[in-house]
Amino acid sequence: RRRAPLVHRGYYIRTRAVDHCVQDFLHKTQSHPRTQIVSLGAGFDSLYFRLKDVGLLQHTVVCEVDFPVVASQKAALIKGTEELSALVGDTGGEALGAIAFSGKDYKLLGVDLSELSELEKALEEAGMDNEIPTLFLAEVVLTYLENSRSDALVQWAAECFSQGCFLLYEQVHPADPFGQVMQQHFSQLSSPLHSLVQYPDCQAQQRRFLEKGWTECSVMDMNEFFSCCIPEDEQQRVQVLEPFDEYEEWHLKCSHYFVLTASKGMEPPWTPLSSSMTAPGGAGPVRRTGSITAAACAAPSGTLGLRRYGHRSVLLKPNVILTTGGFGEQDGQHCRLRSFHVLVKQAGHWKGSCLKKENLDGRWGARLYHTLSCLSDSLALVVGGRTSPSSAGLGMLWLKFPETCNTSDPGDITVELVSLQPAAEPAALRWRHSTTEVTFKGK
Repeated sequence: RRRAPLVHRGYYIRTRAVDHCVQDFLHKTQSHPRTQIVSLGAGFDSLYFRLKDVGLLQHTVVCEVDFPVVASQKAALIKGTEELSALVGDTGGEALGAIAFSGKDYKLLGVDLSELSELEKALEEAGMDNEIPTLFLAEVVLTYLENSRSDALVQWAAECFSQGCFLLYEQVHPADPFGQVMQQHFSQLSSPLHSLVQYPDCQAQQRRFLEKGWTECSVMDMNEFFSCCIPEDEQQRVQVLEPFDEYEEWHLKCSHYFVLTASKGMEPPWTPLSSSMTAPGGAGPVRRTGSITAAACAAPSGTLGLRRYGHRSVLLKPNVILTTGGFGEQDGQHCRLRSFHVLVKQAGHWKGSCLKKENLDGRWGARLYHTLSCLSDSLALVVGGRTSPSSAGLGMLWLKFPETCNTSDPGDITVELVSLQPAAEPAALRWRHSTTEVTFKGK
């Protein structure tokens, strides 16, 4: 079903990363007479059927593993769907032991991954060969296991398969606000993310695999993967599928997921994560060379209204900063902010306050990505902005302030909204733009 564009992009980058690595494995091993893919915690993933449909499994057996109840449900779905049965070559046989479904190049096993001995036995019963190139796929799976059990599985795969590859897609960075919300979400689903404490970043995950017997290991967060491993024409295709401009949220989400590939005994080594591609400008996070000097602007811990983005801030007069619009926290909720915020510097310290809501009206519209230009001590110009990527721009407004502001108490500063003449409106239907005040012939 249709979801928010940001969610669509999250699913896209996850599927793209897995497909990229799996197809690279199939391409690099096409000279071998037989290869294997073992999908751990496969759920209702359609990977096998998509690969089979385009002819990429001519000499590869795919073995999917999940809890017995999930495996039996998936087996029933396959048998009850003509297109799926035709692709897999339904043998019509009954389930036997851990094997819920068995086709010529497709095996579906009902096994608890935390029971390593049962997994090993089931793979043996399914005919898995420890001596041929084998790719283990764990797409947001190992993190649900206790670390001792997931570590044992990683090490077992390296020790028992002479030509092994491993593909891992999981979460990372638990300590920042996004990571804390992410952990809380999964805990509420009774599926806590066990691996994040012991393996909080990409480097820790890489060390994990190298210490458990894998000889090569590469890792990228999804920002780097999008920039380095997705061709420019494909990036441009995705950009125009639907209106989208939440790039801050997109980059934040991508920074909290990673894709890792590891191998051992492969000749040449399996390295599908390559940074050799040149990323198009603006497609990924901004990267700068050199550094600038900055200092933190301390504010009282109780200061409200500053946790926001997509806003604009402007210097009204020396030591008075006005912040308007954006998306952030208000009354414990994440929402578009209608409040204005004022910071006043007194005796070297900043004091902040949100302007009272009665100072605003419906013309403001909870804007994001507008511009705010101060033209005098008492007048500022607001141009454009939007409430969602599919909405029109919000026009132009004057913000008027008293000639003399009581800067000793930011809460006493008032603001009046005045709409501009309709004739000026067409130029304001935009967002993520910039405005510049220009003096020309004295005007």
